[in-house]
Amino acid sequence: MNAGISPILPIAEPHIAVTLGALLAQLGPQSAELLGPADTEREVLGTEFYDALDDLPDEPGAILLIPSGSALAATELSALASAAVAARYAALALKSRDEEVATLTAVAETSGIPILRVHERVGWRLFEALISQQLGEHRHTDDAHLDRGAEPLFALANELAEFFGGSVAIEDLGRRIIAYSSVPGQAIDPFRTQGILARRVPDSPFNDDQYRTAVRSDVPLKYAQLGEELPRVVTAIRAGALPLGTVWAIDPTGDDPITEEQIHRVSSAAAVAAAHMLNDLRVRDAGRIPRENRLRTLITGSGVVGSEFAELGIPEERGAAILGFDPGGRDEADGRTAVLDHPARIAQLRSTVQRHLAVHRPEVVTVAHGGRVYALFACDRLDAAIRLAEPLLPILDRLLDTGTTIAAPGIVHRAVEVAPHRAVADRLFDTAAHWAVTDRVLTPTLLRPLLVFERSAELFAAEPELRFPQVRELVDADRPAAETLLAWCQRFGNVARTAADLGVHENTVRARLRRAERTHGIPLEDPDTLLTIWLQLRSEGVAA
Repeated sequence: MNAGISPILPIAEPHIAVTLGALLAQLGPQSAELLGPADTEREVLGTEFYDALDDLPDEPGAILLIPSGSALAATELSALASAAVAARYAALALKSRDEEVATLTAVAETSGIPILRVHERVGWRLFEALISQQLGEHRHTDDAHLDRGAEPLFALANELAEFFGGSVAIEDLGRRIIAYSSVPGQAIDPFRTQGILARRVPDSPFNDDQYRTAVRSDVPLKYAQLGEELPRVVTAIRAGALPLGTVWAIDPTGDDPITEEQIHRVSSAAAVAAAHMLNDLRVRDAGRIPRENRLRTLITGSGVVGSEFAELGIPEERGAAILGFDPGGRDEADGRTAVLDHPARIAQLRSTVQRHLAVHRPEVVTVAHGGRVYALFACDRLDAAIRLAEPLLPILDRLLDTGTTIAAPGIVHRAVEVAPHRAVADRLFDTAAHWAVTDRVLTPTLLRPLLVFERSAELFAAEPELRFPQVRELVDADRPAAETLLAWCQRFGNVARTAADLGVHENTVRARLRRAERTHGIPLEDPDTLLTIWLQLRSEGVAA
């Protein structure tokens, strides 16, 4: 626990029943529809994701979310429905094609468990958040007699400021102040004043650690006074497991530990704020967009603040895999990706990657950038990430017919490491294309020698003094001698093996080496010099 932070255990919430019918009415047909007849009075208590590799969790009253539902055969779905009935689940939720609706309806009627068809444009994390928000909003109804007018978040900030006696700010994940209090006489400091004027949190050396801790904490925290910055109570705004922002309240009473009443008030305010912010996300179809924007920030390395992993629901301790997907279809004239001129194909690639990986990693986020698609998801081993992605290749071959390749540069543990790894992924793609590598999954281990050659070529081009000029003369004037010299180096000076590799007589090898040494001045005695010459030959594309 960081110094200056006072946690407190959350207050137990009273149990208030939410029926399936009431939940569906709140979600609306744009989020989910009920298939077949069902008891809409059955109680909903939460959600649970289905994992085909694990036993069905014992969660009576939960809605079982099945991201992989479209891949299940009718018999498998029927068996799962029967198991869910036995475990007293409230409903099943999955996505489906129009032609599968009749089958799903029949399964619902036969098994007796309701099936919710989730709209294809609603992401699973957002859908879980929508349900959690509705369940949580019922628990806070008695404390949330707030103005839901044109600017309800400002009204919420004012009500909280009247309780605390200090300025309140409601922020999104981009640290933009989207609402703030304006109560006469409220305590305020220069830091908050500057943020309100700019509508963005000012830079501070304490920001990254404070935000990372606040977003990852399940309970409100209190930060002690730091210079002119007054004590603050902060809590994350969440809808289920989906982070949406933070609520900050200045506490002018001092650095005393946070009280239960303060916890209760700020938690209730965060629940109401989540309802409004989540509605905005749904209206703008932005439940996915903020996460994509977070990943775009990470892969470009521009504006990284350090709390992105927590905001994406990825634990830094475990790490994350960053994978690149290149759709192929390159123009041989200039090496550029031809599909850059076909955004629909890139969108199809991103959508397919997202759907496939989300079955195994619901927290996955994908983004299209520069004619390629990048995916980030929690993973602690590169081989495990590759095993998840490899089954995509035959699917993408059928959809795109362009020979998609995957780059797996490594595992990252901090937000600032994503951009350098994305650059490695791009280098893997470019190097594989330049050297006509046929492997479909590219890793630094696989391409390390070629990466060295590529970087050496850049080094030789940038610093001409490192090159042997006689090597370039040899390549231009006597290509057979240059190729023989390269093969001889690769065989560690073994003339017989060099001759066998080239399909020539051993005397031919010796004659070519003499030409290289006597005619072109290539030194063949010093091993360090030979290493440099061999590297220059490889960097210039000479092949034995």
